[in-house]
Amino acid sequence: MNKNKIKEISKHPYFRYGVVLLAGLLLGWLIFSGNGRNHSSHQTATVEEAHDHSDEPTIWTCSMHPQIRMEEPGDCPLCGMDLIPLQTSGTGDATVDPDAIQLSVEAAALANVQTTVVSRQNPIKEVQLYGTIQVDERLSQSQTSHVSGRIEKLFVTFTGESVKRGQPLATIYSPELLNAQQELIEATKMKDIQPAILEAVRDKLRLWKLTDEQIAKLENSGEVSPYIDVAATTSGIVISKNVNQGDYVNTGTVLFAIADLSKVWAIFDAYESDLPFLKIGDQVEYTLQSLPGKTFSGKISFINPILDSSTRTAKVRVETNNPGMELKPEMYANAIINSPLKQYNNEVVIPKSAILWTGKRSIVYVKQPDTDTPAFLLREIELGPSLGDSYVVLSGLSDGDEVVTNGAFTVDASAQLAGKRSMMNDEAGRAVTGHEGHDMQATAQAGEHVMLTVQGLCEMCKDRIEKAAKSVDGVLGAVWVQADKKLHLDFDPDKTSADAVAKAIAAAGHDTDKFKADQATYEALPACCKYRD
Repeated sequence: MNKNKIKEISKHPYFRYGVVLLAGLLLGWLIFSGNGRNHSSHQTATVEEAHDHSDEPTIWTCSMHPQIRMEEPGDCPLCGMDLIPLQTSGTGDATVDPDAIQLSVEAAALANVQTTVVSRQNPIKEVQLYGTIQVDERLSQSQTSHVSGRIEKLFVTFTGESVKRGQPLATIYSPELLNAQQELIEATKMKDIQPAILEAVRDKLRLWKLTDEQIAKLENSGEVSPYIDVAATTSGIVISKNVNQGDYVNTGTVLFAIADLSKVWAIFDAYESDLPFLKIGDQVEYTLQSLPGKTFSGKISFINPILDSSTRTAKVRVETNNPGMELKPEMYANAIINSPLKQYNNEVVIPKSAILWTGKRSIVYVKQPDTDTPAFLLREIELGPSLGDSYVVLSGLSDGDEVVTNGAFTVDASAQLAGKRSMMNDEAGRAVTGHEGHDMQATAQAGEHVMLTVQGLCEMCKDRIEKAAKSVDGVLGAVWVQADKKLHLDFDPDKTSADAVAKAIAAAGHDTDKFKADQATYEALPACCKYRD
């Protein structure tokens, strides 16, 4: 290629653009590669420096089994997964208990964790009851016919009508009455000879509710009548009408039922768990759905000693005056009784929201005092009676303890992830590093971990399943999770097998993956444990 050709190419604009582009790329590579090497070197030095100056060894755990805590990396002894380093926030406090779960201030605020200082109180049990207004049975009377005959006329024709004492209710045509009146007239004629007969006939008419004035009028006039009026023996409201005009009735036939509503009963249903807090004489205030804004009161006059077998409740009666007739039978009533629990005076009381339940255990999280960042310790407690929105604590807490009342589940979830004691894992958090960590590893490696599907519905099922599993020799641990019906089983393969445990559980009445409970055993389970369709 001659010089002229080269010179012509060099003057071409595309050639010049290409040279500029190549020069820019070369310059950029020289600049940034140097900075990258310096940054990488600085980062490596920082990590190494941090590692050299760290006094705390790295703890390795399993993402699926956070209770595993090892000093060296390796495989999980339960599932075989690679262990990962336990992440820490770096904001720890030297005074924090090793079993405590520590949250940063930001994390606690984000989870809306709230605490309350508990104190000793004189607890008051609030018992809420539901019931209806009923007729006072002692003020209810049946209006009967005292003679046999036909209903000739009715003066009360519908249920709910008001009547007064002595008011005629019906007129009865009675041939028997006519004969008795004729006997009275004849006996009157012989009263000087046979006075006893006259008195006997008078008594017969008195039993048929004829007054002495009516009897004397018959004797004097000599006029007889086959008709007799049935008069009301009490004032009140007709709550039952059993006859119509023209019906034939016998002596003793109930014509009407009349109730005096000047006093009524409020009948409430009390569950057996509430009965120990109720007693005769307690003052009760109740409201009615049909009369909002009004409160009625009365005293408990009777508590039925026999429970209803279907509802597991007992009837509680409250007597109430009803001068304005506002209270009507079958109205719905809601009552609240505040019963002081004198046997639990000066006991610690905590809000219901602070408690986490798991099987038979009741736990709370107590804030550790004097720490730079919030730290919470799991505390097992023994509960007394429920007070509605709170509980009496019999043991496990002291006056002045600061417990988590909102966000307890979030704190517990953090404890589970950190491998500490939690509501789902009572013992895992006690695992530590060092020799105890190696002992745990040896124990885990000596056993085998499997999961079995076991059918069940409630806490009674959980207790029965775990008890049946642990009764098999060689079982190291058994935890049944109700949510997914899975039994987490750890056992010594030299002593037993998963099938042997599954058979034991089936024998207790619960179906497993391979074995079914026989029908007789299943039918013997409580109603709340019946899991088959």
